[in-house]
Amino acid sequence: MIQVGIIDDEELARKVMADYCAKIDHFEVVLNTGNPLEFINFIQGNPLDLIFLDIEMPELNGLEILGALKNPPKVILTTAYSEYALASYEYGVVDYLLKPIKIDRFLKAINKVSPSDWAPRKKESDSQELQIKHDGIPVNIPFRSIQYIKSFGNYIKIFTDMRMYLVSETLTRISGQLPDNFQRTHKSYIANLHRVDKATKGSLQIADNEVPISTTYKVLVCKALDDLAKT
Repeated sequence: MIQVGIIDDEELARKVMADYCAKIDHFEVVLNTGNPLEFINFIQGNPLDLIFLDIEMPELNGLEILGALKNPPKVILTTAYSEYALASYEYGVVDYLLKPIKIDRFLKAINKVSPSDWAPRKKESDSQELQIKHDGIPVNIPFRSIQYIKSFGNYIKIFTDMRMYLVSETLTRISGQLPDNFQRTHKSYIANLHRVDKATKGSLQIADNEVPISTTYKVLVCKALDDLAKT
């Protein structure tokens, strides 16, 4: 069975999507919630194969939730706003459905996922280093030496104890290569929580640098810091 999650703050939209999923023999809806935080808590201990994710929600934006996930499942975005379409594909989503969603459009979206995509995801690497290319030369950076990563146009800047690396990459793609102690704090920043010296409402102090925490990511950062303190 394909484990499916539905995350949408509109009750009617969740019901429509659940009804559609019920028509698919190999779909099992194991999470149906209007609370993004419930989804975040759930997925940490319960792998999902596919999620239908709303974008505009009161507490957290769906795209930014997606950007914060290390190894997200297959994602079909659902929204009433067409202006997010272009930005959504940066996150490698399967499809983008505009509300109200008709059954034929739903079927077209799920048929974009090939059977091989439902295979179990590979276990995360036990590597202790981030592999990048800097000026065309392969470089291995120990995770422990990375303080934070910042988006810089079509590049990212990786700040380590010794130097800064400029890499042609996006924060979304690089986040999939990072261990759990790295957390998105802002649309333009990822922080190594093991290196945090001090946390305030609006920023994280790492060595001599301040990494901003945006309102959208505040809840995620607080939860990640709490979880880290318990380990």
